[in-house]
Amino acid sequence: MSFEKKTAFARQLRSNQTSAEELMWQALRNRRCGGYKFRRQVPLDKYIVDFLCQAQKLIVEIDGPSHEDNQDYDSGRTEVLTTMGYHVIRFLNSDVYEDIDGCLEAIWQALENAKP
Repeated sequence: MSFEKKTAFARQLRSNQTSAEELMWQALRNRRCGGYKFRRQVPLDKYIVDFLCQAQKLIVEIDGPSHEDNQDYDSGRTEVLTTMGYHVIRFLNSDVYEDIDGCLEAIWQALENAKP
């Protein structure tokens, strides 16, 4: 997929977020998580990641029901992103709905552990 097509697809994903992604975005946007800047639906290599903090090379993925049957794909994707120097953490939609504070604490810890 060309860069232009990936960018257009990322824009489409931003305008059609799941409710779990929207909830997480409200918690991460405008440097609300410890002053760290996050972007959403970011093209990265051949993938589009849900949330990215480039400064700390942290990717946050929110997995809905469609990911239940794609665990091999998700593992391979995580492996590729890890070899690119990124740390990937994943949460289920239910984690976000039921314990967003716990998710944010895990994100905060990952951000802090990524400091040089």
